[in-house]
Amino acid sequence: MATIRDVAKLAGLSVATVSRAINGSGYVSEDSRKKIDNAVKILDFRPNEVARSLYQKKSKLVGLLLPDISNPFFPLLAKGVEDFLQAKGYQVILGNVQENPERANDYIHAFSQNNVAGVLSAVDNDYAFYNSVHPLVFLDRVGKDSEYSIHADDVAGGALAATTVLKRKTKEIIVISGPKEIDRSQERLQGVLSVLNQQKSNYYIINSVSFLLEDAISTAQAVFEEFSQVDTVIAPSDIHAIALIQEAYRRNIKVPDELQVIGYDDIPISNLVVPPLTTIHQPAYEMGYKGAEMLYQLMNGQKVMQKKLILPTRLVTRDTLRKKEVQ
Repeated sequence: MATIRDVAKLAGLSVATVSRAINGSGYVSEDSRKKIDNAVKILDFRPNEVARSLYQKKSKLVGLLLPDISNPFFPLLAKGVEDFLQAKGYQVILGNVQENPERANDYIHAFSQNNVAGVLSAVDNDYAFYNSVHPLVFLDRVGKDSEYSIHADDVAGGALAATTVLKRKTKEIIVISGPKEIDRSQERLQGVLSVLNQQKSNYYIINSVSFLLEDAISTAQAVFEEFSQVDTVIAPSDIHAIALIQEAYRRNIKVPDELQVIGYDDIPISNLVVPPLTTIHQPAYEMGYKGAEMLYQLMNGQKVMQKKLILPTRLVTRDTLRKKEVQ
């Protein structure tokens, strides 16, 4: 890996001159700049961003905390973040927390040591270590105390899932509740139950402790073991819905004839499973992109017009629900 000394040697200039040119910290003649630019290209030199940010007291690094990158929803969110920030000259440092508060705390310290300009987080905001992070924007998993945040309208999304299901013939409805400690999960459940209760529908609730794949699989198994007559499931995520479809296949249960399922998220793979999953779309990419835009405004002293942004959800109809009943 080339160093600033290598650039100076190839350009035939002093290290101090090259440093001034790279950091924009003083006068460098046009002829010297051309020599430095040429040497940088030949050597493929990349400055130490941390060292440069400490010198300039302005960083081009941003921290991004995600709960679990094995869940396809979050890489899509991260892509939105990166697409916006890279276009603005920033680099993103990713922290994969894996639903572990201690790991989140470690990453926050690492972000601080790397002198990040700001942090985007899709990890719950109930932890004290966030007190030292500024500026900070929450994505998706947003608590009531978050000053700057962006998430989908989960109450409306949950209600849409239940309304869609009730337009089909149902016998025994199972509602899978996501983790109780995640506000978005509980608002999703609130939306589902508001519709089912209003329509006086019979249903049962089964809880899932997390959105991790292994928990989705164990929850799917529990659904069939505890409710042998289940014919309709409202899932809290596409991961849970896909786990249900796979478990149904293993038990020779036909989807949607014997079991109909609706998911939530509209992750890319939901259109590739057999049968393709009917689900509620929440805009993960847009969430990441707009969240990064909000953080960029905060990092650069610009006014944020809307501190709390809620994005709409929508139904994506595929093949895991039965045909609507004729009214």
